Amino acid sequence: MRHNKKGRKLGTDWSHTKAMKRSLVTALFLNDRIKTVESRAKEIRPDVDKIITWAKRGDLHSRRLAIAYLNDKDLVREIFEKVSQGLFQDRQGGYTRIMKLGNRKGDNAPMVIMELVTEPVAGKKAAAAPAKKKATPKKVAAKKSEQVAEDLGFEEDGTKEQLEAVDAAEEAKAETAEEFREAVEASSEAEAGKEAAEEAEAAAAKEAETVDAEKIEEEKADVKGE
Repeated sequence: MRHNKKGRKLGTDWSHTKAMKRSLVTALFLNDRIKTVESRAKEIRPDVDKIITWAKRGDLHSRRLAIAYLNDKDLVREIFEKVSQGLFQDRQGGYTRIMKLGNRKGDNAPMVIMELVTEPVAGKKAAAAPAKKKATPKKVAAKKSEQVAEDLGFEEDGTKEQLEAVDAAEEAKAETAEEFREAVEASSEAEAGKEAAEEAEAAAAKEAETVDAEKIEEEKADVKGE
């Protein structure tokens, strides 16, 4: 059983594995790139991230933890200075990169190149402001727009051209209704004037008939008197 012995089996005992991992991490921070077996590279990745996290904290306790792990004061001072100058500040993790090279001749072990990721993080593009939703026309307006669209040769309903055409049609209709109302009013006035003229003519004719009747009566009276 392997009680309290987590991690990969690298073919060595605990002390050898600890020293090997420390030497690999030290070489990675010194050279920014190492060539090793894939299993060893994956095994030291958490240790590298942990040391960079300590360097980001930058306090005395973190510095002592890094020195206890690497056992190299000068290297720890160099790492802390680089991080304090802005290295890895825009990264929240993923400080290493592993690139596969293929299998090694002899034992056929998978080989990789492991390196520190020092490039700045590419910021996400600012999301474009959402376009304002166009007001949905009413059902009646939609039907009118469909009719106007058919008349004007549009294929799709709800386009800007169709709505403009509907507005123009409504304006033309309103103008036509106004003209029709004015025409009705004018015709009503003309009919009223015509009726008044006819009534005046009828009254004048009646009055003329009355005068003629009176004259006839007077003439008859004169003839009888003679």
